[in-house]
Amino acid sequence: MKKLTIPHLCAEASKFSKDESGHSEPSLFGVTDGKAVGTYLEHKFRAYLKNKAYTFEAGNSANGIDFPDLNVDMKVTSIRQPQSSCPFKSARQKIYGLGYSLIIFVYDKKDDEALRTATLNIIHTIFIEAGQTADFQLTKGLRNILDNEGNTEDLIAYLFEKNLPIDEIELHKLATEIKNTPPKQGYLTISNALQWRLQYSRAIDQAGTVNGVIAIYTGNQP
Repeated sequence: MKKLTIPHLCAEASKFSKDESGHSEPSLFGVTDGKAVGTYLEHKFRAYLKNKAYTFEAGNSANGIDFPDLNVDMKVTSIRQPQSSCPFKSARQKIYGLGYSLIIFVYDKKDDEALRTATLNIIHTIFIEAGQTADFQLTKGLRNILDNEGNTEDLIAYLFEKNLPIDEIELHKLATEIKNTPPKQGYLTISNALQWRLQYSRAIDQAGTVNGVIAIYTGNQP
């Protein structure tokens, strides 16, 4: 048995993505529920890692992410609309990141009517480090303000315009924190909601070209 590390996780995700892209799965034929497809792939990848004799802490609803000992959550999404939801903890996540890294499998599902099976062609598998999981436009705007000698009042005005889910007292505290500790550039699009809505198109496009967004695997385009 060997302890799973992030380099192991990424290397095995690449091999798994290639293998899965060539696998026909009858149980997924006709399935249109993205959550069901995601559950299938998540369970299969964890089983794949266990079969390779890796040891790792299993995620559950209490810790909220799939690989808590690595501080990594797994997401599975269709190339047709690459997005998913995640729990909302605080408005800071949109500025300083979710607090954990993401490994994202992006698939294109094809049904074979004659054989009544489905294939999940993995188009992209990417890894986003925790520091880059903030919102792209919001962090870019804040960093621009700071680069142009902006002060705390400028930051407060900018954050107020963005309608962050935060009260006025916390808004002032957050602006002071940003002034003292500028955020890193994020690469997600995060929509305000009861749960964050994460959109991955930019991260997919920029994987391998920017720090903290790693292209693990690239398959055949649909």
